[in-house]
Amino acid sequence: MLVVGLTGNVAAGKSAVAELWRGAGVPVVSADELARAAVAPGTEALAGIAELFGPGVIREDGMLDRAAVRGIVFRDEEALRALEAIVHPEVRRLRDEWTAEQREAGAEVVVWEIPLLFETGMEGEVDVVVVVDAPAGVRRRRIVETRGLTEAEAEAVMGAQLAAGEKRRRADVVLENAGAREELAARAAEVLGVLEGWEA
Repeated sequence: MLVVGLTGNVAAGKSAVAELWRGAGVPVVSADELARAAVAPGTEALAGIAELFGPGVIREDGMLDRAAVRGIVFRDEEALRALEAIVHPEVRRLRDEWTAEQREAGAEVVVWEIPLLFETGMEGEVDVVVVVDAPAGVRRRRIVETRGLTEAEAEAVMGAQLAAGEKRRRADVVLENAGAREELAARAAEVLGVLEGWEA
């Protein structure tokens, strides 16, 4: 079974590619989905976070108050590390469990969608890395249009990530997404064809 790491900088179109591949029948798991599942009501991770930061980080409906947690860890690196020490092992466990299930079901290609694949040093855990990329100007425009940020705010968001050029250099496959959705769909299908013939 081939394990594909799908990544790319903000507004490059990584999630759109994940959606297209899902639609083509490829099992895809998202790091964001796993992070939400890891801290669902009743989980040990959620209890650990409440113990760490106090009951104020749990909403009335029993869900984690993400905004409250962000407010705590935003300027406190030690608190962020403590949070990651609780959440990351659980995310890894859930991902390994999911991957084993796909293997048992006979999947030939599975995709881990991980925005911070390189930043978290996980490229060595996948068989092939696909980076979705678009020119900086295109990504900036998308951020402004879809998230309602100013150009300066969009620039700050983009600047906080590993440079796109570095991600391209370290990728096995680069999937360009500078144009329309139809063009992306055609390229995504083409890359999927390449992956299906890739030796794990």
